[in-house]
Amino acid sequence: MFKRPLDIIVSFFALVLLSPVILLVAWKISKNLGKPVLFRQKRPGFNGDIFEMTKFRSMRDAVDESGNELPDSERLTPFGEKLRASSLDELPGLWNVLKGDMSLVGPRPLLVEYLPLYSSEQARRHEVRPGITGWAQVNGRNALSWEDKFKLDVWYVDNQSLWLDIKILFLTIKKVFVKEGISADGEVTMSRFTGNNNQSE
Repeated sequence: MFKRPLDIIVSFFALVLLSPVILLVAWKISKNLGKPVLFRQKRPGFNGDIFEMTKFRSMRDAVDESGNELPDSERLTPFGEKLRASSLDELPGLWNVLKGDMSLVGPRPLLVEYLPLYSSEQARRHEVRPGITGWAQVNGRNALSWEDKFKLDVWYVDNQSLWLDIKILFLTIKKVFVKEGISADGEVTMSRFTGNNNQSE
């Protein structure tokens, strides 16, 4: 009952109050990485419906001799790494929240190509709107295994409440300052999800 009104109120005032920060970050990205300053990508949302997620760009455009995109580790610059560590790259996502594509709190929207790889239990993460932050993000973020991340996502679906959302938002602020779980072991972000050994689980 309160989740959507809270999303609208908080995202609106956050966009207004943080507009100087948003403009400053956009200028810094333009200076360090060039244009465009925004990263847009199709992601599955509530009930698996596809929407366009918006973030600040944190990687440079770089391809190999065959025109294939280079790995994240070769495209992520020191500036982009600091941007991700600060979570400032997520600020444009407030617009997705205001529009209703996302919520402030919920399972993080992942790649469209993962949709057919989920087990029926893992797919339950789409029973709620995806979030800018979520229960998995405050319990390990990218340092978690995919299995643990999905279990936390489904736990949130089954236990969501206004007070849990408020708790997650405060824990998120703490995580931003501590800078924990930004990347998985041996990765600059998170390894790709390749599915389950048993898809019927």
